[in-house]
Amino acid sequence: MKTKSDTFYLLLLILVGWGMASCESFLSEDPKGQLATENFFTNQSDLEASLNALYRVVADAQHANHYNGTNFLVGDDISTHPASNKQPLREHDQFAVSDNNAWMPYLWEQRYRIVKAANFVINNAARTPGVDEKLIKSAVGQASFWRAFAYFYLVTTWGPVPVMLEEKIDYGAELWSEEKVYELIVNDLKVAETDCPENYTEEPYTRNGVNIAVNKGAAKAALSYVYMAMAGWPLNKGTQYYEMAAAKAKEVIDGVENGTYRYALLDQYWKVYSWEYNDKNPEVLVGVYYNMDRQKNMSVVTDFLQDMKQAGWGDTNGEIKFWKEFPEGPRKEATYFPKIMLSDGKLYDWWYDTDPPSRAVVAPCFNKSTEGAERGTEFDYADPRAIPYSGEKQHQVIRLAEVYCWYAEAVGRSGKTDAKAVEVLNKVRNRADGKESNIYSMSMTPEELAEAAYNEHGWEIAGYYWSGFAPRARDMFRMFRYKQHFEYRKENPPIEVAPGIFRKEAVPVTGAWDDKKMYVPYPFEDASLNKNLKH
Repeated sequence: MKTKSDTFYLLLLILVGWGMASCESFLSEDPKGQLATENFFTNQSDLEASLNALYRVVADAQHANHYNGTNFLVGDDISTHPASNKQPLREHDQFAVSDNNAWMPYLWEQRYRIVKAANFVINNAARTPGVDEKLIKSAVGQASFWRAFAYFYLVTTWGPVPVMLEEKIDYGAELWSEEKVYELIVNDLKVAETDCPENYTEEPYTRNGVNIAVNKGAAKAALSYVYMAMAGWPLNKGTQYYEMAAAKAKEVIDGVENGTYRYALLDQYWKVYSWEYNDKNPEVLVGVYYNMDRQKNMSVVTDFLQDMKQAGWGDTNGEIKFWKEFPEGPRKEATYFPKIMLSDGKLYDWWYDTDPPSRAVVAPCFNKSTEGAERGTEFDYADPRAIPYSGEKQHQVIRLAEVYCWYAEAVGRSGKTDAKAVEVLNKVRNRADGKESNIYSMSMTPEELAEAAYNEHGWEIAGYYWSGFAPRARDMFRMFRYKQHFEYRKENPPIEVAPGIFRKEAVPVTGAWDDKKMYVPYPFEDASLNKNLKH
């Protein structure tokens, strides 16, 4: 039997243009959406239904790499297949994205679906009669967070973009500059920071002692990273914004230490992405959750190499240089497959190949979103059974370990070294090493501290792009390091991966660097309808 929430979800999907092509979903108006707005918000259950529907739109928009992740292939941690049907992915990996890239419209339209669903709550929640003001503010705060989340993706992928603050569509919407978009993102996150509670006490907003919905600490953490992004490219606001980023991250850290927030680092890195902690991970400040019994589109599991026994589809794999430089220890062991099982059912090192070469992709394989062959089980890399295409693995948006790294980096880039920055960075690295190594100290220069934190964050989230607020590519973007990586990929030197064994990237990168490569072009269909969508 359909519940009122289910019925409203269908109405909201009409409002956000579910199932339409890119240009239609963003640039066409459906009067049924106005009808739903005018007649729906009548009591508290309607308000809750609108918020639940927003979270379902977020989950739908983040469930697969062609919806949310292809542009992160410009990062130095991740690559793709040199042939097969991976052209939409290769274009990003090669810094050569065309405006008719087959998957790029999904990246664009799914963010605007989140925006529309968030606008629906932001603009209409207050009309709900007889509801505690705190509940209305919390709903608007959560919706403001997700609108900021979507626009942060848009502005770091395309630069200037049209901004929609209402449900109606403007075919000739002008582009907002990066600075104006960032101002909106900051304002939205401040609303979330002010109006969301510190912790939730009732389901479905809390489960197993962790927050499922966006809370105050999550907003502070996101604001910290946004300030870091504003300090870097393209706004280059510098020291003041690094100081603001550090201060906001410190508020989260202080809140953890004084018990305000229920966050904690897990004691072993393998637990971070394990099935065991899928619904009870105290390290996750923001996550996107999936349930195969309720949702049409589930979380998609790891992109195995195509020639693996477990029937992988080979969308993504690790870059070799990044793997080579990744510090040894439990974190690296949990990040990559220890061995890969090929079609003969035997286990090999990832660099295994015949002479002459016979494998299309010889590269490390990431292990972070894997699930077992049976629902609700841990993945075993030695199990030859085919993995499911869809699963229920949580997509992690922000983790506490990231906040520790952001704090240390922001402190360093603001020209300082402090004891707390060194302490929390050592917490991250000690877990990665599986021992109290404490390799960072107050003797570090601010620059050394910043770069150490930048690198630790990269290793913490390597290859993980499913919903991450700050994947590796976004770190490189704000530091204007795409060009450096572009030049390295053009050179593509062989790397010694084992004694006497050399491997290099399979996907070629050619041409000359142009700063326009920092962004991708607007989707062709949308640009054909809105003359302002031109770089």
